[in-house]
Amino acid sequence: MAFDLTTQKELSRPLRTKHSKWELSTIGLYFLLISLAVLCFLPFYMMIINATHTSNDIATQLNVLPGSAFADNYKRMMDSVNMWQGFKNSLIISISSTALAAYFGALTAYGFSKYRFKGSRLLFGILLGSMMFPSQLGLIGFFKVCSELHLINKHLALIIPAIANANFVFFVKLYIDAAVPNEIVESARIDGCSEFRIFNKIVLPIITPSIATMSIFTFIASWNSYLVPLVVLYDEKKYTVPILTAMAKGVYRTDFGAVYVAIAMSMVPIMVVFAFCSKYIIGGLTAGAVKQ
Repeated sequence: MAFDLTTQKELSRPLRTKHSKWELSTIGLYFLLISLAVLCFLPFYMMIINATHTSNDIATQLNVLPGSAFADNYKRMMDSVNMWQGFKNSLIISISSTALAAYFGALTAYGFSKYRFKGSRLLFGILLGSMMFPSQLGLIGFFKVCSELHLINKHLALIIPAIANANFVFFVKLYIDAAVPNEIVESARIDGCSEFRIFNKIVLPIITPSIATMSIFTFIASWNSYLVPLVVLYDEKKYTVPILTAMAKGVYRTDFGAVYVAIAMSMVPIMVVFAFCSKYIIGGLTAGAVKQ
């Protein structure tokens, strides 16, 4: 009996050691993740804190606690720019652009994925090639096209180009290749479904995670766009949030308080989108990572 107890104690020692090592590694991992979360949140915290301080305090010292100048900063910002009108314009442009990119981008990706026609590889190669060049290179040509179509100083000049989104098409096309078997499409055709009915009723529900993921990125890119709206729009009533944020700094001196209030306000929609839609980003990016 004594031999059995001694043997049992000796056998339990390695298990305890492994268990303690596992606990230490878990604690270290949590510490690392918490540290990274604090570092990521720190810029947003400083942005909100600076929005509550005067311009002199922001320029001369490091502020870590909230101040009492938010109302004054907000008033000066609204006196210089109409930020709520900018919110309306940005929401109209961003939501419309995202909706067009989501449907037509997915439709184009479906065509590249499930149809084999002459020149399809060449067209897809051109699409991939277009992703390698910065959009600023085509800004002059884009302005000339908008001028010929009488779209200058119109929000349509910023909405219509969203139909052709190469990044959206590329990502969703790869998702369709992995998630939508050819047999499903062929079965629907045999049952007499039209091509658009197959896409709308069968394919779209399957590829919703990829569409949601790219829609989030498209919305954020459209919301943060500064250069293209600045070139196309010249009426202050039609300006978007990034342009008005840049205008809030003033003319003769930089009003840091007003600028930080404008920046904090402009970040609210993006933070809301990430807060409620982050699960779609994770689901879309990890799709196909686990073998069914």
